[in-house]
Amino acid sequence: MKFSIDRAALLRALAHVQSVVERRSTIPILSNVLLKADEGMLTLSTTDMDIEMTEAIAADVAKAGQITAPAVTLHDIIRKFPDTSKVTLELDPSGNFITVKAGRSDFRLSSLPVADFPQFGGGEFPTSFAVRAADLRALIDRTKFAMSTEETRYYLNGIYIHAAENEGVAVLRAVSTDGHRLARFEMPLPEGAAGMPGVIIPRKTVLEIRKLLEEAADEIQIKLSANKITFEFDHIVLTSKLIDGTFPDYQRVIPAGNDKVVEVDPKLFSSAIDRVSTISDGKSRAVKITLNGKTMTLSANSAESGSAKEEIEVQSETDSLEIGFNARYLLDITSQVDGEGCRMTLSDPSSPTIIQDTSDPSSLYVLMPLRV
Repeated sequence: MKFSIDRAALLRALAHVQSVVERRSTIPILSNVLLKADEGMLTLSTTDMDIEMTEAIAADVAKAGQITAPAVTLHDIIRKFPDTSKVTLELDPSGNFITVKAGRSDFRLSSLPVADFPQFGGGEFPTSFAVRAADLRALIDRTKFAMSTEETRYYLNGIYIHAAENEGVAVLRAVSTDGHRLARFEMPLPEGAAGMPGVIIPRKTVLEIRKLLEEAADEIQIKLSANKITFEFDHIVLTSKLIDGTFPDYQRVIPAGNDKVVEVDPKLFSSAIDRVSTISDGKSRAVKITLNGKTMTLSANSAESGSAKEEIEVQSETDSLEIGFNARYLLDITSQVDGEGCRMTLSDPSSPTIIQDTSDPSSLYVLMPLRV
């Protein structure tokens, strides 16, 4: 096998696929990228046995074939070549090494057998639909922060997506929760998604696809089976296993009887939380909110550092209420509010609070209070 390719094109593709590779894998072949050269195209593939990423790019193929190479090392080498380099890769006649050349640079890398590279993709995907890249970015950004990292509740370690209805309108809904907060995002149900199964997309897959979406074209093709999901766009295909578990009945967590409504400027609110929480103690970073008519007072106390207090104006008919929250969780939610108003719908100091953007009904957040 032998091919030549522009350094920039190869570097971009390697940057995508090498991020899937597990740095501490005990299976050597999983540290390698599979390179297939044929008919003017180079296809790069990596996998960690849970995710497979493939990208195809144009190349000058002198001799068709396929090899494997250490993904991270190859990426580092290509990254350090001059920007305008033309890179040539060739399989050594012994089949055990590849040479990587650019200008006067010449590298010799070990290669593992192509036969050892695991076959991951394939299978039937009965559900297929397309979404705009901007919509998929919004779906991920509005929910990813609430994914759990607890391995004991593995079924919460991702984003749950499914077809649902909201006031008679069919929607694609995404939900994530870690038990302390819940994030829900909705968008119009894409054509072809009506019969989709409810699936949990794993955390690593969510983060990988979000990175790729920074450079994605307008439309992403999504294919689903009972245990896999595939994202296709711009000559890139990312296929992932789904979490084999049952997502909890999140509807029961969303309170229906909250009757105290407060509206506040999200930027002022976030800044005040950030300042006051500088004093708060421990992991919980507790901040107390005191509502009194048209004002909200945020306060925090620490046995070591002292105390902090800040008052901001709000729109509210609530006479008096004190409630505590984890400041980091509260900031994670308020940072998602892009509009001019943040609406908090409360009940009492021990019940969950609903937080929404007053100008964007597609997102809803639920936050459990702290005892302060």
